Amino acid sequence: MPKQWVIPDIHGCLHTLKSLVESQIVPAKDDQLLFLGDFVDRGPDSKGVLDYVMSLQEQGYDIIALKGNHEEFFIKAWEEEKEVISFLGFRQTNRSKQQWLKHGGLEALQSFGTDDMTAIPEHYIQWMRNLKFYHELENFILVHAGLNFELDDVLSDTHTMLWTKEFKARPHKINFRRVIHGHVPVSLDFIDLTIRSSRYPFIDLDNGCYMNNRSGFGNLLALELGSMELKVQPNIDMA
Repeated sequence: MPKQWVIPDIHGCLHTLKSLVESQIVPAKDDQLLFLGDFVDRGPDSKGVLDYVMSLQEQGYDIIALKGNHEEFFIKAWEEEKEVISFLGFRQTNRSKQQWLKHGGLEALQSFGTDDMTAIPEHYIQWMRNLKFYHELENFILVHAGLNFELDDVLSDTHTMLWTKEFKARPHKINFRRVIHGHVPVSLDFIDLTIRSSRYPFIDLDNGCYMNNRSGFGNLLALELGSMELKVQPNIDMA
């Protein structure tokens, strides 16, 4: 029976991702890899991560890729950089780019081997633009950050899906499914608890892959939805 593996925030850690996929998951072509977004920023090789996931798609693997706030940040900074014009010899300030660079964008830009955002090939931007905001399954809803349960239609608020730091789940609004998300790093012990205990209406799978200097963090995870088996891959990019 095909397996479904959910992988959260990768943040530019290519070798860690490849080790998780190729040494631990070892997916068959009919298995499904479901990514929760934040492919880019912070880690050393955002370009490599994008290339790798795109190559899996091209090889025919079943990939579901969601958008994270770092993809949104990246896109906005790139688009504003394209729009920046010179006026009387002064270059306008790209405020989105300034903020993006402070939150992991500098490492992402370096992975493309340039200090000029406009030199980043547009097909990377287009791929990120086309990412889904959420994915529905029979027993779960997958999203990067969370859902706005204050609304009647919880799937109408895409800003919350990318950016929220906390939410109070109301399972009856999503047919009593559990929310699986990333975005907010939590400890491995807490992640294990939420997986094992059905009293939690959510599972946060983000263990802060790039936080390898903090005890209980610094791993990239994969959760198999049929067996609820958890694979744990320590960061090997930032050791």
